Amino acid sequence: MSFPQNLLHIISHTDLDGIVSAALAWHVNYGRYPLKVTLAGYGTVDNLIQESLQKEESFMVLDLFCQYDRTVDEIDKRFLEGSQPLVFDHHESNFSKYSNRPWLELDINYCAARVYFNWVRSTSSDPGTLSRLKDLEAITEIANDRDLWINSIPESRLWHALVTLCGPWSVFTRLVADPSGDLNSNEKFIARAFVEDQEKRFIKAVESIKSNGRDLSFIGDGILEFGDVSDFGGLVLDRMDSPPLLLAVATKRFRGDWAVSLRSRDGFAGRVSAILQDGKKVRGGGHENAAALYFPPSYSETRIRESLETALHTLKEQEKPMGATLGDLFRDLSNNK
Repeated sequence: MSFPQNLLHIISHTDLDGIVSAALAWHVNYGRYPLKVTLAGYGTVDNLIQESLQKEESFMVLDLFCQYDRTVDEIDKRFLEGSQPLVFDHHESNFSKYSNRPWLELDINYCAARVYFNWVRSTSSDPGTLSRLKDLEAITEIANDRDLWINSIPESRLWHALVTLCGPWSVFTRLVADPSGDLNSNEKFIARAFVEDQEKRFIKAVESIKSNGRDLSFIGDGILEFGDVSDFGGLVLDRMDSPPLLLAVATKRFRGDWAVSLRSRDGFAGRVSAILQDGKKVRGGGHENAAALYFPPSYSETRIRESLETALHTLKEQEKPMGATLGDLFRDLSNNK
């Protein structure tokens, strides 16, 4: 599956990493193809890939991955050996299962934008392309700092705030027009004001946490805004004396379905997502410690919370040690002699 001279469909995520990934792909490929850009979530990526396959469009997927095995199988069948990768990802949940695919460039040590940045830099010798990469290096590092929760670049939180305030498409357009990682004075002012208000929402959210012991902290709809979850997750999971195994923030979207953001520190977010997503009613995916689930409108907050509790209980049961092994019996016999 090579890129014919029609158009290139860039499919990426709606968070800062996905937006920067899409902007990188736009700048790298501008002038080579007419570019079609879609910023989407996990629930629609398979449909977008299948649509491009049916139309015989060239496509590139960044910071997202297929939810259905049939999509992977279809790409396997159509991919031409020696063509450039089609998917640039960094989610650990995909590493063990798909890392050997020739159409997938996967590196769990970086955000998706940095994975694509590194691949282009290592494979391109075009001076114009490398010059554009240099212009985008600062914003790529900001996305990496934000997505991996490194927190060494203060501006990464402000950029994240800008995504929340202006929306993914506005920030993407900004990076197309101006790829600089430096926020201008107006952007800084509004982002800083948002962060100050965010701290007030965090206080309200902490007070409203519905906790199931130390396993689950659940935040219902209407308390936190889109974009709050990563920072609030750091507050709960890194600063609380007795943090939960899993933080879940439920948001009812305009079309009636639910988006549930999951955060953890011991891999429970990704594992809970893997248990609950069925590819039909419940979809989702993400990192080991940062994932999302999408529930249909028929679910209530109570049912969502109960589903999360059941998944956590299942995982904890799986972690319990098995009964006495033959080795245990031999050790007991030796100790009794």
